Amino acid sequence: MNNLPDKVIILGSSALKIGEAGEFDYSGSQAIKALKEEGVNTILMNPNIATIQTSDHLADQVYFLPVTPYFVEQVIQKEKPDGILLGFGGQTALNCGLELEKSGVLARYGVRVLGTPVDAILNTEDRNLFIAKLNQINVKTARSFAVTGVTEAIQKAGEIGFPVMIRIAFALGGLGSGLCRNEQEVRELAQKALSYTNQILIEEYLLGWKEVEYEIVRDQYDNCLSVCNMENFDPMGIHTGESIVVAPSQTLSNSEYHKLREIAIRTVRHMGIIGECNIQYALDPYSEDYRVIEINARLSRSSALASKATGYPLAHVAAKLALGYSLTEVANSITKVTKASFEPALDYLVVKIPRWDLKKFKQVSKRIGSGMKSVGEIMAIGRKFEEALQKGLRMLEIGASGLVLNKQFGVADIKKELAEPTDQRIFAIPAAIKAGLTVDEIHDLTHIDKWFLFKIKNIVDIEKWLSRVGEQRCPKDLLEDAKQHGFSDEQISRVLETTEAQVRELRQAYGLTPKVKQIDTLAAEYPAQTNYLYLTYNGTEDDLGFLERNSVMVLGGGAYRIGSSVEFDWCCVNSVMALKELNYQTIMVNYNPETVSTDYDECDKLYFDELSYETVLDIYEKEKPIGVIVSMGGQIPNNLALKLDKAGVKLLGTSARSIDNAEDRHKFSKLLDELGIDQPEWKELSSVQDAIQFARDVGYPVLVRPSYVLSGAAMSVASTNAELEKFLTKASDISSDYPVVISKFIENAKEIEIDAVAQEGELLVYAISEHVENAGVHSGDATMVLPPQRTYLETTRRIKKIARQLARALKINGPFNMQFVAKGNAVKVIELNLRASRSFPFVSKIFKVNFIDIATRVIMGHHVPKIDRSVFDLEYVGVKAPQFSFTRLIGADPTLGVEMASTGEVGCLGDDFEEAFLKALLSVGYKLPVKNILLSTGPIESKAEFLHSTRLLEKMGMNFYATGGTAKFMQANDLPVTKLNWPLSNKEPNVNDYLENGKIDLVINIPKNYQEEELTNDYIIRRKAVDFAIPLFTNLQLARRFVEAISHKSIKDLQIKSWKEHV
Repeated sequence: MNNLPDKVIILGSSALKIGEAGEFDYSGSQAIKALKEEGVNTILMNPNIATIQTSDHLADQVYFLPVTPYFVEQVIQKEKPDGILLGFGGQTALNCGLELEKSGVLARYGVRVLGTPVDAILNTEDRNLFIAKLNQINVKTARSFAVTGVTEAIQKAGEIGFPVMIRIAFALGGLGSGLCRNEQEVRELAQKALSYTNQILIEEYLLGWKEVEYEIVRDQYDNCLSVCNMENFDPMGIHTGESIVVAPSQTLSNSEYHKLREIAIRTVRHMGIIGECNIQYALDPYSEDYRVIEINARLSRSSALASKATGYPLAHVAAKLALGYSLTEVANSITKVTKASFEPALDYLVVKIPRWDLKKFKQVSKRIGSGMKSVGEIMAIGRKFEEALQKGLRMLEIGASGLVLNKQFGVADIKKELAEPTDQRIFAIPAAIKAGLTVDEIHDLTHIDKWFLFKIKNIVDIEKWLSRVGEQRCPKDLLEDAKQHGFSDEQISRVLETTEAQVRELRQAYGLTPKVKQIDTLAAEYPAQTNYLYLTYNGTEDDLGFLERNSVMVLGGGAYRIGSSVEFDWCCVNSVMALKELNYQTIMVNYNPETVSTDYDECDKLYFDELSYETVLDIYEKEKPIGVIVSMGGQIPNNLALKLDKAGVKLLGTSARSIDNAEDRHKFSKLLDELGIDQPEWKELSSVQDAIQFARDVGYPVLVRPSYVLSGAAMSVASTNAELEKFLTKASDISSDYPVVISKFIENAKEIEIDAVAQEGELLVYAISEHVENAGVHSGDATMVLPPQRTYLETTRRIKKIARQLARALKINGPFNMQFVAKGNAVKVIELNLRASRSFPFVSKIFKVNFIDIATRVIMGHHVPKIDRSVFDLEYVGVKAPQFSFTRLIGADPTLGVEMASTGEVGCLGDDFEEAFLKALLSVGYKLPVKNILLSTGPIESKAEFLHSTRLLEKMGMNFYATGGTAKFMQANDLPVTKLNWPLSNKEPNVNDYLENGKIDLVINIPKNYQEEELTNDYIIRRKAVDFAIPLFTNLQLARRFVEAISHKSIKDLQIKSWKEHV
């Protein structure tokens, strides 16, 4: 290639959020690799410190800075790149790039947009241009109007006729979109949607139409191909990110398939897209009528899925095409035999299922629709739809054993659940069949294609046959039939009333074991050696031999969810890289299509399959590796440790017994007592009466916590007897096999963490970080500072000492993380995790010492020299800040507590705390400068504590607005304030009007107690702030540090330094 750019800047997608998650780590990492192969210098801008793409082995320079026009311009000015990639960082990167183009920044610095030209991107994003462009080639779009105001929205909705859909231009994950059945709903939704954008779309609602997608690739020479088509199980009206998706499509006729493929290719050519794009259709199931709903001229969640489903390296190919190559020149890097111009052909199918975490939020609406709420997804591979569906439901880790035979998925009102779906609808379909509804009746209520419904009926029928076996031995053909339809041993044991182990024994006695199949992307038409594998009972032989004797198996993190996200993928990938360096063959087991760990080029063998006891054991028995690493993928592999150990699996690293001693609350607390290490007072519970008595003895507040949980599931702080009773019932539902523990909750204490690696019980390397927020905010939601700025030296000395004691007592061999509360100089242990934690990527990158690389060498028994202490004396500060996605979780109360709520994080560096802190806050959506502030500062102690900060804000010339109590307090302290009335008072001037009309830039609202449950005025204010995209602080310490920081620094004082310049 002659005219390759010398230096390219790549914009990342920043923190993981609902609608924009790990898929952009995967696509950005592939793009950087593709550019490096061509010798292009790469500059990455992404504050997401937990990702692979921000690791030191990829881009030449990494900037942990906000992906906003201001900061990108500063980096362009400094680095002088001649090209920019906008298609690999989701909507965040795309919108930022369009803004830079519009304001003339790119032209001013001579930066060329690589890949799809800007006018083509605008034609796909601006709804009026989009429709006009498609009309030119007679391609149908939904009848719609783009409007810019509420009155106009109501008028146009009337013209189209109710119900109508509202959508936002330039948005991701269906943000601000929804179905409106009347004028009032249009008014409410349009007002909210217009606070994010200046253009919304009022569109006809295509009830019951199918939703179908095609992934298309085109080069600048007009070669164009369809990589994959996908069909949504759920009909139109449910966002594709909220839908179960099947690839390739199963219910389209040959004529429908080819018609939509031809339109897709014609449209992409007409639009002039270069690289990869995704086109979404609505298809009338009763005629071949269709509408093009939207086109994404960038990599997306669907393209990550298509790439993993077909084995076609979409992001890698898209990056090469952006550089100017043609499809006939780019090799398919997975198959090694074909060029990128071959369309994949599949002899299997995949099912994608979203993972929701709605239980973590107070007052959230559980209904699913056109806006996205899911936080992650899984991909299951099988030879039958039933097999892949049941596998997939288990992969979600929500307690389901499959589609049927589940303990806890009872549906109260079956017909309502079918017609008005929540995240549980899939379980309502088998329930409806058992309740006697016919496939036709279910179809009328759900509009789900009957082909899918009959497949679900097959599963229900097999359950019925299994239940008739009675006391005799289950016949081989029935057992085989069940396995081919995706039933797990555990599911079968439940209906046969035996144990999982006995079903496994019977199955193996019958010679029924799964076969290992390769994804070869060309359905065996060409010889292709891939390392992409899955297990199935719908096969007669393994596709490969298992001769390797020097292999190590790493268990991945599964679906992203709140509490277990891209950080654990970073750990898995780094562990695999270290193993490769030590000359081991690597086997990765994971099923998350958004990750880098499930990329074709990360490991020697990739099993895209379940992280369950049954499947891991099946793979282990076939592969016979040296052992299995369970400490990298978070809580899922950790929870398997004991069971695998008992089954004779060799666990590498810290022993299963030690893991159990740390995870089981009772055993761990006893160990601390034996070692004389302080901890908050605690008790294991047998009855509610005992709990109330304990709370009386130690005094409220108290903390209720179950064992073996991640991200504080069902943890709660109770301040009264009534609250305590309510939380206890919730905790015992979650973890019935393990004890619930109640402990004294320590108020106004600091929380401190240590991330470390020990070898044979001796501490090798450690990092101590402090939280900005007081204890009581989950560590995953806290703002972390490294090195600590406000922790006594004596406190850190004690923490190191305790860490050393516990490392010895538990003979830790590998990574671990501990959390402490400190008040004065007293230090108490809250918990210990004998695995890599959420903060490992953060501490590794701040110190420039790869903790996971060290941990992997330790686990494999290699000697690692002690790290020199001077490494820990830093001339700079790192701050990690959480990203919340409350905007999308309609109704959820945006407060922080002991149960985790954030969906992602960023990490920024600065010469001092304030610089790093402001960069981090700007990266997660806070805005500067601020002028008008609404204050509601909680109980009198908080008001007094915030007084100094209020005076600082006054000096800076801020305007204050406040509600009742806070206004009175401010007037008493001679602070100027405009008093606003509470939302529920209906009096003027009302807080609501000020929030809705954009008169407030920042809301500081401190809740009165730990867990406000009722719909209070405060809740309404917090929710309004989120709904109208106004930055919000609900934590006193965080708000105070923010005020201090902005009183010393403006945005102009934040330095533009790359990672290498800092460290």
